Amino acid sequence: MSAPELPAVPKPRLRRVAMASSIGTTIEFYDFFIYGTAAALVFPTIFFSDMSPAVATLASFATFAVAFFARPVGAILFGHFGDLIGRKRTLVWTLLIMGAATVAIGLLPGSETGVFGLFPDGIGTLAPILLVVMRFLQGFAVGGEWAGATLLTAEYAPKGKRGLYAMFPQLGPAFAFFLSSGTFLIFTLVAGDTKDADSAFMTIGWRIPFLMSALLVLVGLWVRLSVEETPVFTEVRKRALSEINRTRLPFLDAIRFQWKEILIAGGALASLFSLFYMGTAFLTNYATKNLGFPRTTVLAMGMVAAVFFGISIAASAVYSDRIGRRKVIMTSCALAVVWALVLFPILDTESLPMYALGLIGTLIIFGIAYGPAGAALPELFHERYRYTGAGLGYNLAGIFGGAIPPLLAAQLVADGKVLWVGIMLAALSAVSVFCCYLMVETKDNDIVEASGDRDDAPEGEDLAAV
Repeated sequence: MSAPELPAVPKPRLRRVAMASSIGTTIEFYDFFIYGTAAALVFPTIFFSDMSPAVATLASFATFAVAFFARPVGAILFGHFGDLIGRKRTLVWTLLIMGAATVAIGLLPGSETGVFGLFPDGIGTLAPILLVVMRFLQGFAVGGEWAGATLLTAEYAPKGKRGLYAMFPQLGPAFAFFLSSGTFLIFTLVAGDTKDADSAFMTIGWRIPFLMSALLVLVGLWVRLSVEETPVFTEVRKRALSEINRTRLPFLDAIRFQWKEILIAGGALASLFSLFYMGTAFLTNYATKNLGFPRTTVLAMGMVAAVFFGISIAASAVYSDRIGRRKVIMTSCALAVVWALVLFPILDTESLPMYALGLIGTLIIFGIAYGPAGAALPELFHERYRYTGAGLGYNLAGIFGGAIPPLLAAQLVADGKVLWVGIMLAALSAVSVFCCYLMVETKDNDIVEASGDRDDAPEGEDLAAV
């Protein structure tokens, strides 16, 4: 039975959907990235003050990695509700949880320092424990955010333009990286660039970006509540009322019918995650601690790189509507194999222009893959568990590429084995190239599945062409 035709969506509504998805992911990733910036610049001193600088940096990045292990948990839970009760309502909850966790981090006392006159001697080991809990909640919320935001646009988009419309939530990280770098830059300039634990920046300045998240969340909620549920999900709900075997556990169905697609997506996108989180949080720390560049210079360079990052996302997303998602993503991964091997030799020239080249090049290559990913993953999965499947694939890549490499890289740098960081990234990118080779092209897939009952499909059935 052929897929039902959905009514055309008016352009004003499409614009609202694009705005809602982009603003939402910008806010979510702003919260996520200010943590990464603080993990590089502040947390080793505030929360791990009793450790050596190298060990404190490693511990700080370990808390950064916690969120990536929380993301699949969020993808499963929020994917479950997103597939059963709708994309819109689920996305409201991800935004609220993310905002609350981020504001709470801004209010945490340090291990030996207080906050706004309270707990002047700190709260000891409880400080890093609470930091880890809040970081887990951040990752938990982001785990449900990305898939829902991309589905919001992909399921509204006209056929043949899904790459274009799914670009908008993908631009969120570029906007967020610009905002997070800019916010920290402003408060560094105001509070000073000293790294002393009792400096104005270390006691108050770094907290302001976290507390400002509350205002951004209010804006995001207002925008998201003004958007209607996607026409695809509305159609699915109508059909579900007349079906006996309605999908009740999207997670189990996604694993049962499309486990191969989840694994392949996770492997294919692992390279882009490693490039992005190495290019943001890790290189911020490397530039200030190892290369000796001023914090203000590094943050300003991050803002410049974010502009190039956004341009590459937009260009690759639109181009994927012409030549396909698979080719564009594979091109990025292939470039990353070579780039990873030359990145640290470029950085270790200790030249600011070369650092700028390394940072911008890393984010451009990442952006080439990230742009089409917003359409590719929703197109890959059956509509009954699309939120869950897309979220699992995306966040599995986050563990492979976003959690493990920064941890290993911090240890390798501490041991003086910087060249091995590039070798590790190149090997991971080579795995992504292979996974891209195994992917099927999705740009011409119908986003709405025919109403036949697919729950009786044999295990391992290929449901990619939905």
